[in-house]
Amino acid sequence: MSEADALQAGERLLRQEAAALDERDWDGWLALYTPDCELWVPSWRDEETLTEDPKAELSHMYYASRGGLEDRVWRLRTGRAPALIPLPRTSHMLSAVLPLPDRADGLTWLRSSWATHVYFPHEKAARTFFGRAAYGLLPTDEGLKIRRKTVVLHNDLVPRVLEVIFL
Repeated sequence: MSEADALQAGERLLRQEAAALDERDWDGWLALYTPDCELWVPSWRDEETLTEDPKAELSHMYYASRGGLEDRVWRLRTGRAPALIPLPRTSHMLSAVLPLPDRADGLTWLRSSWATHVYFPHEKAARTFFGRAAYGLLPTDEGLKIRRKTVVLHNDLVPRVLEVIFL
């Protein structure tokens, strides 16, 4: 696959993820991830430095496999995420999707800038979360899948619980 084809397929996958979250298509969203995926939202150590090890340092969020994502979806579906009742409405925006240099891990790496507009019905309030993300995409027989996703949250003063549907 050429770099242009990989970029086009990768960008399509990132847009599918955003649409699945906005449409609350939880099964479709989970299907975009490999079983051994990793989703990490590092914390800021100070104003300019992110934490580097999700297993040893504080993170906003860390899931070491799709099982953690499946648990979050179960909580959303069953109302076991009380801070999210009723579920917020989201609108995910992606921009500046660009390839990252090849690494020795066999994944196709992309980066993006993103913003998610979130409306909280119970508060009648809207907030915007924004930042950048890096995605390690694995070619499979079904097409590209997300194996690694690291989300840098620029406005990390989170007024409530941070949820996967905001990223």
